[in-house]
Amino acid sequence: MKKSLGQRDLDVIWHPYSQMKNMPEPIAISSGKGALLFDEEGNEIIDAISSWWVNIHGHAHPHIQKVISDQLETLEHVIFAGFTHKPAVELSERLLKILPGNQKRTFFSDNGSTAVEVALKMTFQFWRNNKSKRNKIIAFKGSYHGDTFGAMSVSERGAFTKPFWPYLFDIVFIKPPTPGNEDTSLNELKNALNEKDVAGFIYEPLIQGASGMIMHSPTALSALLECCRKEDVLCIADEVMTGFGRTGKLFASEFLSIEPDIMCFSKGLTGGVLPMGLTSCTSNIFDSFLSDDKSKTLFHGHSFTGNPIGCAAGLASLDLLLSPDSEEGREYISKSHLTFIEEELIPGEFPIKNIRKQGTIMAFEIDNEETTSYFNNIRDNAYNFFLSRGVLLRPLGNVIYILPPYCIKEVELKKVYEVIIEFLTSLKSS
Repeated sequence: MKKSLGQRDLDVIWHPYSQMKNMPEPIAISSGKGALLFDEEGNEIIDAISSWWVNIHGHAHPHIQKVISDQLETLEHVIFAGFTHKPAVELSERLLKILPGNQKRTFFSDNGSTAVEVALKMTFQFWRNNKSKRNKIIAFKGSYHGDTFGAMSVSERGAFTKPFWPYLFDIVFIKPPTPGNEDTSLNELKNALNEKDVAGFIYEPLIQGASGMIMHSPTALSALLECCRKEDVLCIADEVMTGFGRTGKLFASEFLSIEPDIMCFSKGLTGGVLPMGLTSCTSNIFDSFLSDDKSKTLFHGHSFTGNPIGCAAGLASLDLLLSPDSEEGREYISKSHLTFIEEELIPGEFPIKNIRKQGTIMAFEIDNEETTSYFNNIRDNAYNFFLSRGVLLRPLGNVIYILPPYCIKEVELKKVYEVIIEFLTSLKSS
């Protein structure tokens, strides 16, 4: 008997964040269009999480396809050490025009984790090049910055990183400035800064994504950054998830009073079409690596650094991001979330708590007796319930969130809301 694509997959592939023992047969997707995915049988699935937060313009966008196709006809790749090409230069020029004004240089890499690795290496070597012994990084408890060793080091010491704890470098973790914890967070930061050996502070501006869409106010986070600036501590904004329109502005850092010294990007950078990472920095940081002493070089690179096709996708994504249609789409999603929260997502009627929204991102928690851990049993039940009704939502433990592509249609977003209410109603009656 002929095996399905999903069965063949289980014979040869190891999936991310998946316990492969008794893993259900994965759903084979044959195509995508806009906010929709289509399986082998032609069933529609609304991609309400932008396929891990990357497809900000939806799937198979014709403009991105056309730009990539044109680029394939001229140059698919070239070594980026000693060479350059038009898509990389133009993408850097256009990005720097819309980033905070102090960002002056870009460094290309492969994904979000490597964008963070580059930022950490820039930070440590900046102080070394300036003959300083600053060697500590401050990060938030519950943070997630990626899965390479440097990125894991500045991330939460939790289940994801536990097998690697002995190999991670030490970090000073402070409480995030969530509502009610603002003073504690600020005091913990000040205590850490008193040691005078802090090199940098890395943070996800406004929203800690993988830890459960934990949200901070701009005022509270700005207070932390202002303390860092007074002590000349480098501020590293991890905008891998929050960048490119997700939070209500093009970049979450625009809400803050202090511009970051270093910024990290991926996911929406190419509209989710191709893997690419990028780290930007100030002139002050870049200039510290300029020397006749070659040991002050930033020794970092990837085989596919500055890939022309990826850069072309990035340029096409920027075209769409800065268009009136995209802006209208983001505003529509934000307003729809707010209406849904105010009119339908009522804590007194359903077992829910901590409803929050920032831009196109909305999240809330199922209020049950279990902890808010990623392994909360509600997660699998909710995930399967949504999928059975043609909606892709991938809860973070007991946290259910919506993070759709900007092109999602009214009827599609309405269905997402309806399925969520149906699920909550089933919890109430069980």
